Formats: sequence, structure tokens, C-alpha cells
Amino acid sequence: MSSKIEELMQKDFWIIDILPLQVPKDSRGQYFAIEEYYLNQKQFPAIKQKQINLVLKLNCYRDMFIDGEEIVNPSPEHIADVMRTKYANIVIGETLICSEPDDIHMTLYNPDVEMLRLIRKMTIGEGLYLWKPAK
Repeated sequence: MSSKIEELMQKDFWIIDILPLQVPKDSRGQYFAIEEYYLNQKQFPAIKQKQINLVLKLNCYRDMFIDGEEIVNPSPEHIADVMRTKYANIVIGETLICSEPDDIHMTLYNPDVEMLRLIRKMTIGEGLYLWKPAK
């Protein structure tokens, strides 16, 4: 992993998720059973597509690259394929988005004020949520 990625992962982070808030540790609900349900049902490809849509829309406003690759602004098809098939560190300026092919959330590190504003609007449009984890 590049030193830039490691550095960004030490910064403040946010979660882009299907849930509007972090589930408390003492929740009486069944978070893990629900997460497993979403991962193993027909809804998961739709959730992953929402994540891909968000990243592609961000690329309309800012340059991006996928860590480990040379190309700035890879094709939309390539970005989508990577997000569906492997762990991806997507770098947008000084912001990092971590996407896993089999997860219902993404992690957003070090967004500047403008990036945060933009992502907030885009998550709403995709039916996703942006929240900051409790410390």
C-alpha cells in the first residue's frame, strides 16, 4: 500500500452506508443477521451499483485514480469492474474512498469541506447515507 494511502487512512473518516446512523454496540436489533441478509440476497448488486454510481458521479467533478494503477480518470467501466471485483482504494485529491466488493458500506477518509458537501448531496440521491462514527 502506498504511503499516501497509509497517511490518508490515519485521517478523520466517514461511512457511506445503507443505514442512516451507526448501530450502537448495545443495540437490541440484529445488525449482523440483517447485514448477512443483504449480502446474500438480490439486493446486494443494487447496493453495490449505488456505490459505483456515487464514485462515478464524483469523477465528473474531480480527478481520481485507483491505488496501484497509473491511469488518472480510468474509464467508468473499469472503475465499476474494480469496485465489483476487488478491494479498491480510490484517491480523489487528498480524499480516499475504500470500497470492498463484498461490503454494504464504503469508508471515506479526509474529505475537504467541498467534497463532504458534494458527497452528502450524492448519497441522498443514491438512497445512501453519510455518517461519522462515534469515537
